[in-house]
Amino acid sequence: MAINRISKEEALHLIKNADLKELGIMATKRKKELHPKGITTFVVDRNINYTNICWVDCKFCAFYRHEKDADAYVLSFDEIDAKIDELLEIGGTQILFQGGVHPKLKIEWYEDLVEHIHEKYPQITIHGFSSIEIDYIAKVSRISVKEVLERLHVKGLASIPGAGAEILSDRVRDIIAPRKIDSEVWIDIHRQAHKLGIMSTATMMYGTLESDEEIIEHLDMVRSLQDETGGFRAFIMWSFQGENTKLLEQFPDMDKPSSNRYLRLLAVARLYLDNVKNIQSSWVTQGPYIGQMALMFGANDLGSTMMEENVVSSAGASWRMAKEELVELIDDIGEIPAIRNTAYETLEKFA
Repeated sequence: MAINRISKEEALHLIKNADLKELGIMATKRKKELHPKGITTFVVDRNINYTNICWVDCKFCAFYRHEKDADAYVLSFDEIDAKIDELLEIGGTQILFQGGVHPKLKIEWYEDLVEHIHEKYPQITIHGFSSIEIDYIAKVSRISVKEVLERLHVKGLASIPGAGAEILSDRVRDIIAPRKIDSEVWIDIHRQAHKLGIMSTATMMYGTLESDEEIIEHLDMVRSLQDETGGFRAFIMWSFQGENTKLLEQFPDMDKPSSNRYLRLLAVARLYLDNVKNIQSSWVTQGPYIGQMALMFGANDLGSTMMEENVVSSAGASWRMAKEELVELIDDIGEIPAIRNTAYETLEKFA
């Protein structure tokens, strides 16, 4: 436990009442304690969505399709290879691998896929499969979650992303994604992964129907598991992107989260998650300016070059940036830009 750890009540007070500038100062102080060398990182990777077929039908998602839809797909191994080849050409080191929750693909398909990539591209780290996907692979294959994780780990799965957390409040989840796993199941799948040596990230999508109190509960669940396992490498937060989603159709008066709100929540996350070393800026949803501002509100990482992104872009987020632009954003605020790998180890500095 960190010294002077803030309580849930204190965090809630900061969200509701703190001066935004003061929050930035507090979060920056904490960031510098964790990252005294002033290095801000990003990874060169590609987000490969191996399928858009999904039976979960989340109301906040504009990406998913059903099997009979004309534009439904499952990528072939050759198509995936072509995407990885393109990534290697720009010096990429990681693929963020996730897709819809396909109703028919079983563990053997995923084993073959991971093994194929790991053997053909041993220099590429596979950061893939959300807890929602893992849970359903277990169900459709009639095996345990632990066995899914063990079998994929043996084949070459290095870490898992935090996707599918949304808000870890079952009240909210029952409205926006009623078919998704409960909050405690999401936590337990990450717990099981950590115990097997599979590291992961934690995420939060805010801006739907959650309360401030539920945001703090979400952060507390992440902090508590990190106290237990130490398996989260980073925390990533982004705002709900509503274009083309059923949720916005159902709640048309839902306010679009402001940049102020994003920076406020990010700063509180940096202060509350005292045991999660890395906080990522979501420039993909916030744009480059607020993405850069996030570095002054606790974030120490700009995520990735995002060579390909299909999920939030389906809902209206369309920002793109090259490596040189990320370097410039970091350098512009007096920090040292660096390329990292999946484990947040520095590979190359631009100083």
